[in-house]
Amino acid sequence: MTHHGSFSAHGPAGVIRSCRIMIYSHDTFGLGHIRRARAIANAIVGADNTVSIIIVTGSPVVGNFEYGDGIDYVRLPGVVKQPDGDYVSLSLRVPLDESVALREAIIRQTAISFDPDILIVDKEPTGFRGEILPTLEFVKARGTRIVLGVRDILDEPEALVPEWERKGAAAALVQYYDNVLVYGLREIYEPLACLDLPKSVDERTVYTGYLRRELPREPNMTRYPKLTKGDFLLVTTGGGGDGAALMDWVISAYESRPSLDLPALLVFGPFIPRDDRRALMERIGRLKNVDAISFDAKLERLMDRAAGVVAMGGYNTFCEILSLDKKALIVPRATPRLEQTIRARRATALGLSATLEDPTDFGQGKREPDAMADAIEGILSQRRPSEADVPSLLSGLDTIVALTGEWLSPDKRRPGRRFRVQSAAQ
Repeated sequence: MTHHGSFSAHGPAGVIRSCRIMIYSHDTFGLGHIRRARAIANAIVGADNTVSIIIVTGSPVVGNFEYGDGIDYVRLPGVVKQPDGDYVSLSLRVPLDESVALREAIIRQTAISFDPDILIVDKEPTGFRGEILPTLEFVKARGTRIVLGVRDILDEPEALVPEWERKGAAAALVQYYDNVLVYGLREIYEPLACLDLPKSVDERTVYTGYLRRELPREPNMTRYPKLTKGDFLLVTTGGGGDGAALMDWVISAYESRPSLDLPALLVFGPFIPRDDRRALMERIGRLKNVDAISFDAKLERLMDRAAGVVAMGGYNTFCEILSLDKKALIVPRATPRLEQTIRARRATALGLSATLEDPTDFGQGKREPDAMADAIEGILSQRRPSEADVPSLLSGLDTIVALTGEWLSPDKRRPGRRFRVQSAAQ
């Protein structure tokens, strides 16, 4: 990556005053938050080799990904959402309140010991069940710059406004946060516009553009099925916890229309329920031009090889589709949030991808195999995202690197922020 200049402040000869960034990602489930945090962290340390970053996350798969030198992570005890919407501890046999208290203590102690110059909070201004609030109070008193990073779309206004009110998120944003980074473009969507926020928040908000993804540097040890040696369709649902319906719909298309020329490789994701996976594999076994693998931590390599992509409308997959310039069919979920549906509709309106919405999400009948088969047949005749000519579409990481470099420069640090002195020999 291009070197953007040193973020560190240099003192007397032989001394480097290192800079530190802490990224908090509540990550109760799925892959989206941790993959976004990783992309940002890798870009920052790639631009300057004197920055250290700690990612604090509840993701159970945080260790499955590659990180650049200068990055480490702290894994919080996991929590998971039940079908009824309630949360429980993921692995520990303790009540949820105890898990949250333990997570809160770990976050705060990490901030005390690491003493970050910048704290970037992903998506939730108050964290999971308010767990980040004591840390915000502590680091603000130390002069740490506190930044909220949000994806391009959070939810429809009718859902987002009461949710933020219930969590006290807007009040926390005003009280603690110095800046807001929106990982998207204002002309595509303004995620916070529906909230009654002071003008000063908008003045401190930067729309960065989407986060470009690079191919992993290390070779992939995953063995791919034979069908990937030619043109194939990659079908991915990210983490997979809510992707069985899309997988079912794609398989039904190949079952009902054996003449579909483009073979399909399904990537289930690590969180697909075991029973769903077993049932889908039985059907796949009867099809000559469909195969599946469980999970690929370096999915970008597989996507790069694919002729087209069928995916849900999650933020990270959307960034990968744009970055690798892939013809794509987005099949967004509409529950529990409309986020993916809004993103897919806006992307289609701009000519970035095609959309096929699930009629069962809107009470409009069942998923018809022919509708999916028709959509699959149309993928290769689409334009690529780059042909849509949307300015600054993938400028997100460059913008974030430039901003953090500016914020970490000695003359831009907040009043009272002190430098740590570290021996150059270390």
